[in-house]
Parts: sequence; structure tokens; C-alpha cells
Amino acid sequence: MAASKPVEAAMAAAAAPGSGNGVGSGGGTAGPGSGAGTLPRWHVALAIGAPLLLGAGAMYLWSRRRRRREPGGRGDASGLKRNSERKTPEGRASPALGSGHPDGSGDSLEMNSLDRAQAAKNKGNKYFKAGKYEQAIQCYTEAISLCPTEKNVDLSTFYQNRAAAFEQLQKWKEVAQDCTKAVELNPKYVKALFRRAKAHEKLDNKKECLEDVTAVCILEGFQNEQSMLLADKVLKLLGKENAKEKYKNREPLMPSPQFIKSYFSSFTDDIISQPMLKGEKSDEDKDKEGEALEVKENSGYLKAKQYMEEENYDKIISECSKEIDAQGKYMAEALLLRATFYLLIGSANAAKPDLDKVISLKEANVKLRANALIKRGTMCMQQQQPMLSTQDFNMAAEIDPQNSDVYHHRGQLKILLDLVEEAVADFDACIRLRPKFALAQAQKCFALYRQAYTANNSSQVQAAMKGFEEVIKKFPRCAEGYALYAQALTDQQQFGKADEMYDKCIDLEPDNATTYVHKGLLQLQWKQDLDKGLELISRAIEIDNKCDFAYETMGTIEVQRGNMEKAIDMFNKAINLAKSEMEMAHLYSLCDAAHAQTEVAKKYGLKPPTL
Repeated sequence: MAASKPVEAAMAAAAAPGSGNGVGSGGGTAGPGSGAGTLPRWHVALAIGAPLLLGAGAMYLWSRRRRRREPGGRGDASGLKRNSERKTPEGRASPALGSGHPDGSGDSLEMNSLDRAQAAKNKGNKYFKAGKYEQAIQCYTEAISLCPTEKNVDLSTFYQNRAAAFEQLQKWKEVAQDCTKAVELNPKYVKALFRRAKAHEKLDNKKECLEDVTAVCILEGFQNEQSMLLADKVLKLLGKENAKEKYKNREPLMPSPQFIKSYFSSFTDDIISQPMLKGEKSDEDKDKEGEALEVKENSGYLKAKQYMEEENYDKIISECSKEIDAQGKYMAEALLLRATFYLLIGSANAAKPDLDKVISLKEANVKLRANALIKRGTMCMQQQQPMLSTQDFNMAAEIDPQNSDVYHHRGQLKILLDLVEEAVADFDACIRLRPKFALAQAQKCFALYRQAYTANNSSQVQAAMKGFEEVIKKFPRCAEGYALYAQALTDQQQFGKADEMYDKCIDLEPDNATTYVHKGLLQLQWKQDLDKGLELISRAIEIDNKCDFAYETMGTIEVQRGNMEKAIDMFNKAINLAKSEMEMAHLYSLCDAAHAQTEVAKKYGLKPPTL
């Protein structure tokens, strides 16, 4: 089963849903062909009863068992508040413990002081509404000076109102300072927390902004789109910022042998992944009967191919370099093989010059050039350059129209670009050239299914499900067919049959870690069996301790359980295994979200509901 295809990797990185082991990002996709049926990230959230927060970067997880808010309390909403602006000052204090005037208590001097403060505040509100912010600030300052110090909630309102006026003047430092005073007096003051979050955003204090908006989201029960959009935005910015530095200094890491074999199995017209011919093998290699094979020539490339067969992958780049430095007979092949392994270890910058050179070698075998174009096109998608990616795939189709790999991988690109009809046409072209290529047939079924599912067309959904049955009947050894069918069955809530499909995947490929992750997630969605789910995901890590998808999923579940420390540890392990800067940025966003929740819990005692 091809758990990691190059275009799928780009799809996962660029589209955010999807995770697994794709080259450069994590193999799963929102489209067809996703590792061991790699579950899109929105499915990951669904499986544990925890929606994603509006985008790839911002994952705030909370239970479907949504708590009811107190009547009149902040965050009370029957639905998502789409346009809940917080620009105007308040006429009274935020409802909180201790708010309001005690009936009959306090001496007249105290009441007079508070009354005068309220009058000053009301005057300030009139100036504010008239756009006279400087005069409003003076009035709010007077209210602060008049207000009795023990009237915390009233005093917090005055500070928050003054912050609102400073905000209109874009005095962000003053906004943050006044909001801090308001929060110190009233720690769960949503308006002040959100206004301070916006000020921190303007001051480029991303960490502080994230903590404040996290508190707001929890207090509002994740019901205000304005707050969640800010959280999503700052998490993406933080993720990109952290990933840029980390990725620049990361140590290249060779994936697991199973991952590498799955990657190469997604190509059928790739010369460099084909077994060595008998005459190519070195004199050190012997056949099973012990008879020495013919020595064709001493070549770094042929030695690298021998290491591939032996699964001694760490030596391949150096042997290819020897062939290239010597400008040997197989220089084009060596350049492509070296570039491929640079991609596999996550060194796209090193891969690109080799790919460029192969593409420019007019005398090179056309299939080598087409394969280089496919891989460079994938790399462009990982870098969010879809036009350049499309150009490379189209050029590959032009120079080698009989190459099934071009249509197979371009079909996956079209899925990412929401061009499903074009994707299906490409899969059909691939199938015409390679009728026995089960992977393309399974992916075509999944493309048709996703199109029908998204359009809510029940008849087309049923037709696609029937198509899956035909594929697994025709190709009973294609694990990918069972895996993609399991995804569709899960969508249709046919959990028992989906579980059977994952079992068939495991029977065919017992060493594919991602299948165990998906089966574990299914247990959570189907039976709410947390122990069984975690057991299966732990098994995935035992099988492949380089499976970033398993660590990411484990971290996601630990967030939902409220185990932030363990979640952060899991996310950090996934970060160290990320194969592209974009995937690393996404993982940092998850990690930063968990860190923010930890800090909010310490400061305010706020936690989302947990499993």
C-alpha cells in the first residue's frame, strides 16, 4: 500500500486536513490516497468528539457535551456569534460575582463617590459615541480616580472603557495596560481579555495574544467566530515563525523502511525504483545459488541501487554523489535518485538543483525527466505554488504522454485544487495505461465518493460505495482499496464494516503504522473506547517510531483528555519528524495551542471540558 505519495504529501501540507507519512508533510490527504487510508484532520477531531477551530493551525479541542451557560452570563449563546463586535464601551459592569450596588449597605460618601464615578463614565460614553476619544479618556480617568478601590467590577469596567477609547486612537500599549488592570480586578472579563488580545496582536506579542484569546474562547464556549478567527490567525503566525527557525536547523532524518517502500510503490514508470537487472549487479553480489553474477561496471549509482535492494538507505545519497562527481554513465539517474532521497529526508532545498538539472538534460531518458517534473511539481505544492506545480505536471504529460505516473499524481493535485472532474479524467488516463494499477482505481473511487459526499448526493454516494466493492473484489491484495473504503464507510457511520476493512489492511500490511492509528481513531468514534484507541495508536508507535502521524494523533487525544504536558511531548516528537516546513508549522500550532491552554489554566483556572 502506497502510504505516502508525493502529491498527497503536498495536499496534506497545503490543505491542512490529512496527516500521516507523506514526503514533505505527512501522507494523508483530504482527497484520494492517504497512506493507510489516512484520516483527514477534521476526521481526527470528529473521531474524538472535538471540532477543529476553523483551520489548519488553530486546534482548540472541546467536548460535544457543550455546557450550558448561566442566563445573562458572558458567552451565553444558542449558536455561533458571527459578528459579536466589542468596540463600544460598557454602560455597566460585566456581570460577575460581587457586581452591582449592595442594597442599603455602605455609607453615603461611598455611594456618592461611586455615583460620581458612574456619572463620569456615562459622560465618557457619550464622548466615545460622538468620536471624541480624548475627552472620553479624560472622563474615564476621572471615573477611575473617583471609584472606591473595593468596587472591583465597576473599576474594571472603567479601565476597560478607557482601553476602548485608547484602541480607537491606536495607542496599543495603553490599551494593553488598561486591559491588564481590568483583568486583574475581574479575571474572567471577556471584553478586557479580548481587547488585550487584539492589542498584543498589534504589538506583535503573539504568545500573550494567544493566551488571552484562548481564555476568551473557553469563556465563550467556543461560540464567537471573531475570537476563534483571531486564535486561528495567531496560531498560524506562531507556527510559521517557529517552524522557519526549526526547519532551517533541523537534522535530516531518514524515514522508516516501510515508509520508503510505500513511497516508491506509488510509481509504476520510475526507472530508479525498478529492481536492478542481473548484469548491473556488482561482483560482491551473489544470487541465491551462490553463483557470482556478471560484473558490468564499477558505478556509484549501481552501488546505490544495490543498497536500495538491501534497504541500506543511509548510504544511497553518498554513492549517488560519487557517480555525479565522476560524471559517470548514470549521472542523470544518480541525480534523480539523490534528489528523491533528499525529499524523503525533508531536504527540499538540496533536492531542487538535482531535479532542475535532470529536467534540463535533453539527452536523458524521457521517463527520468518526467519523474523529476512530478517530484518538482509536488515540491511546489508543498511550498504553496499551485501554478508552478501545475506547469510541471503539464510539462511531464507533454514530454511523456504514455507515462501513467503523470496522470496518477496529477489527479491527486486536481483533487487538492477542487477540480474533481479533471482528477477523475486523469485517473482514467492512468488506468487506461496501467489497467492493473489498483491504487489509481481505488483513488478514482475515493475522488468520486468525496465529490458525491460533499454535494450530499445520496445516489452518487451509493454508486461510489459500490465502486469500492468492485475495486476490492478485483484487487483483493490492494490494501489502499480497503483503507479508502474504510474512510468512506466511516463517513457513512458504517463503523463495523469500516473496522473490518482496517483489519484487512493490517492482514495485508502488518507493519503499516498508520493503519493502526486509523483503527484506533475508529474505536473512539464508534465505541468511545478510549483505552482501545490509545492501545492501537501506541502499537503504531511500536511498529514505526518515526510515524509522525501517530505522535500527532496521540497529542490531539491527550489535549482532549486535558493532559497538556503529555500532549506537548507528543507534538514535539511529531515536530522533530516533520518532513516539510509547512507540516512543521501545523504541528507547532497544535503545540502552541496546548501551551496556551496550560498557561490559561494556571492563570485563570479555565479548562475546556475533557473526555
